[in-house]
Amino acid sequence: MTFENKYKNIKKLVDAEIKFIESFMVHNIDTREPLKSHIINFLTAPSKRIRPLLSVLFYKSLYGEISDRQLKALGSVELIHSASLIHDDIIDESDTRRGLKTTAKEFGNKLGVISGDYLLSIAMKSITDLGFIELLQNFSNTLNKMCIGEINQNFDKFKIGTIEEYIEKSKNKTAYLFETALLTPFICHSEQSKESPVKLPASNFGLNVGIAFQIRDDLLNLTKNGGSKPVRNDIADGIYNAPVIYAESVENYSDGVEKTRDLLNNYINHAFNALKELPDNEYKKGLEKFLELLGND
Repeated sequence: MTFENKYKNIKKLVDAEIKFIESFMVHNIDTREPLKSHIINFLTAPSKRIRPLLSVLFYKSLYGEISDRQLKALGSVELIHSASLIHDDIIDESDTRRGLKTTAKEFGNKLGVISGDYLLSIAMKSITDLGFIELLQNFSNTLNKMCIGEINQNFDKFKIGTIEEYIEKSKNKTAYLFETALLTPFICHSEQSKESPVKLPASNFGLNVGIAFQIRDDLLNLTKNGGSKPVRNDIADGIYNAPVIYAESVENYSDGVEKTRDLLNNYINHAFNALKELPDNEYKKGLEKFLELLGND
């Protein structure tokens, strides 16, 4: 069975919640045509929805049910992620995303930038309307870190850094948004105190999965072809990730692949440890199966 088929089986556990989130994401899109239809098509195009999937599974493993209010907040997390993809496509000069023309390719870089900002504005307004100051602070801090990650990556092009710097970049670019997604339902749970003991495992799980996801993505970038520009990879763009760092050489990056796989497995194991206190049920099993997929694909 392929990664996609195994993942779909996990996703079925929270299919209703994911559909609610996707419906919420397009509810407030109200701009001029043809941009409006393009954004809605982009937001509704087939997507794994990994962040809300993991968040809903983690929360439901503890409480069994999740409210519409919490799901709306998770929809805002996905809007932030979608905005970052639009901006990434401009930076990477990508032609396609999710089988569609990128916003920049269709309308130019200027409208691409504004479209990403537009989604961010909708996300932040939605969070403000929910009335949770802690949630707004969390989102603001995460956005700040995502920007710092991209800025630092740009200035560090064609430089072989350290593994510590690479992990910090992975946190900023990817892992903190995973952490935000995992924490969001708990922050929105009005009966949950700020010192709730389940927030720390959720935070740890999100961070470690996010780092692992970025490491896996960087590995696939160098070991598999794909995307709209298959002849290019991070090395060609001057982005030297873990394989190059371990090999201490751009030309011999393949020498660092095995150590990078070990690094990936290390963070997957940390994520498994964050699940130990969860009750045994189908939602916890779904999280465990996802971690197995992350390490085996």
